[in-house]
Amino acid sequence: MRLFDTHAHLDQPEFEDDRAAIIARAAEAGVENIIAIGISADTSQVCIELAAEYGGVFAAVGMQPNYLADAQPGDWDRVVAMLDEPGVVAIGETGLDRYWDFTPFELQQDYFDRHIRLSQARGLPFIVHMRDCDEDILIMLREARQRGPLDGVMHSFTGSQAMADECVAMGLYISFAGMVTYKKSADLRAIAASVPDDRILIETDSPYLSPEPVRKIKRNEPAHVAHTASCLAEVRGTTLEEFAALTTANAKRLFGVR
Repeated sequence: MRLFDTHAHLDQPEFEDDRAAIIARAAEAGVENIIAIGISADTSQVCIELAAEYGGVFAAVGMQPNYLADAQPGDWDRVVAMLDEPGVVAIGETGLDRYWDFTPFELQQDYFDRHIRLSQARGLPFIVHMRDCDEDILIMLREARQRGPLDGVMHSFTGSQAMADECVAMGLYISFAGMVTYKKSADLRAIAASVPDDRILIETDSPYLSPEPVRKIKRNEPAHVAHTASCLAEVRGTTLEEFAALTTANAKRLFGVR
């Protein structure tokens, strides 16, 4: 069985003491590839270094909306320059967030637009963070789609059926994290069941969002993506092996990974 964790924050302090063991444990669980996700210029640089150190790990570089208020002059230029580094396969994470109030919304919109334009200019997929702002996200995606094709993924999707359908119609992928396994997430599982075979992805968003049946483990890790895959395979009426192969092929196609 081959699995692909499309979203993990491997640079975070929660992994500092045993990162190598965590990546080895993921491989034992069948996780052949992991995208290490940057949320700032500094963390993006660390993700590039992790991609160079560990086989099967790739990097996404970007500036997450909740951390933009702390950005330093020149950080955006650093992120743009990182696209030429080995192992970088995506731009982000980016997006919008109305749940937290860490960054003025206009600044979030500015940087979301920058990330999408950079994706369109450089031909790398972008990774979208979304929280309590579905329509705001859709408005900007629609505007961007008028400029040209979109290539990216709605990460840790929690939106509506209508939003999922529209994102797929715009050419985007939909990725599900541990929340889809929770008892209260029946509506989200129904959405996951409806996503076309060639547009669905899985992720951990580790160290956050541990899935059932390991939800009690506070620190999530890439190996746990197998539990999310198992849940969605059942929801979609297929085997775990078939769903793992499907989502891995989708991830490799999106991120250009062989």
